[in-house]
Amino acid sequence: MTISLKTEGDIQLSGTFRVPGDKSISHRAVMLGAIADGKTKVHGLLTGDDCLNTIDCFRKLGVQISQEGEYVEIDGTGFDGLKEPHEILDVGNSGTTIRLMLGILAGAPFHTCLIGDDSITNRPMDRVARPLRQMGAKIDGRENGSFAPISIRGGGLEGIDYASPVASAQVKSAILLAGLQAEGTTTVIEPQTSRDHTERMLTAFGCQVEVDGLKTTIKGKQDLKGTTIQVPGDISSAAFFLIAGAIVPNSELKIKNVGINPTRTGILEVLEEMGADILIEETDSNNFEPVADITIKTSVLKGIEIGGDIIPRLIDEIPIIALAATQAKGRTVIKDAAELKVKETNRIDTVVDELSKMGAKIEATEDGMIIHGGTELLPAVVNSHGDHRIGMMLAIASCIAKGETVIENSEAISISYPNFFQHLKELKS
Repeated sequence: MTISLKTEGDIQLSGTFRVPGDKSISHRAVMLGAIADGKTKVHGLLTGDDCLNTIDCFRKLGVQISQEGEYVEIDGTGFDGLKEPHEILDVGNSGTTIRLMLGILAGAPFHTCLIGDDSITNRPMDRVARPLRQMGAKIDGRENGSFAPISIRGGGLEGIDYASPVASAQVKSAILLAGLQAEGTTTVIEPQTSRDHTERMLTAFGCQVEVDGLKTTIKGKQDLKGTTIQVPGDISSAAFFLIAGAIVPNSELKIKNVGINPTRTGILEVLEEMGADILIEETDSNNFEPVADITIKTSVLKGIEIGGDIIPRLIDEIPIIALAATQAKGRTVIKDAAELKVKETNRIDTVVDELSKMGAKIEATEDGMIIHGGTELLPAVVNSHGDHRIGMMLAIASCIAKGETVIENSEAISISYPNFFQHLKELKS
């Protein structure tokens, strides 16, 4: 699908609104609800394509999941109630789904095959398959199990101590979910702190998880109990409008009920360091994830250096940070972000290529990019390359590029933000 966005004359963005539910938390709510005993109600679940694929996979595993008014209800079966699927599980574009599902299926005494779209077939699975094999799961796939399509036959797991070479919540979560089914204890040690949504949600479902710095430990054979989950707004989705509010002249936006988990707030710290006019008001409307209302106003931004421990806490926001940097004073350097190469696209190359089409002065490096600020962006024909975050970044860029910007493959945005264009239209004035 191609969409044309016209920016004529001076526009501003204003309004108070909510972004869709957090994608990472929504996936985990469905997954843990499915393997828990009893009913789980999930309010605020993201109904984007990725999460719908997660629901579809669990239905094929014999779990009943229904939409009941404003919430999704899951009739959990426990691990033992999962059934061998009669067909291949298609995760679509979701790396979270395929990697965490491998952790869940590692203890299931049956065979399952998982596939996905072209993006998934190019994303590395060995980072999950390797430790799961050490625990006892039988996993095979393309190139010795390194890429999907991938098959797994689980059962008979033993806990392990695993030093992960990458800081990845998906890797950590897959191992912890397998560890729940294993004999003994399982420990994951990371080189840097990654997202802790799985640990928080396991606790909400009645499971004991021990976190000691970069080390996370779980005891096997624990039972999860169905519960009620309130999914906060996705800070990764909010980031696009936070940047829009900062760079579009005469704008002021307030985004309510945004999740501000400390492992995800790198975007807020970067905006503050760049000099953004931002107000964060914490609320108490969630029982296991911190949330806040965030107000952003048009700001004079400055270039900064972004790297090190903060990168895992803002990896998904780097495309929109790069756009903000084109409007900042001075130079912005993003480094230590080689993980961008194995996202839905190679986001280093894609961000550089697409923003360059609009006149940005931006250079790719081995592990990031260098952006020269103070650039007037121009309308152009650009392409999301099937990457939802690239598509949304380009749509925000169109707000400051006078004229007509055409975004090819814009349908990818529905993966995480189905009503993105509706919100953008309503906020323009």
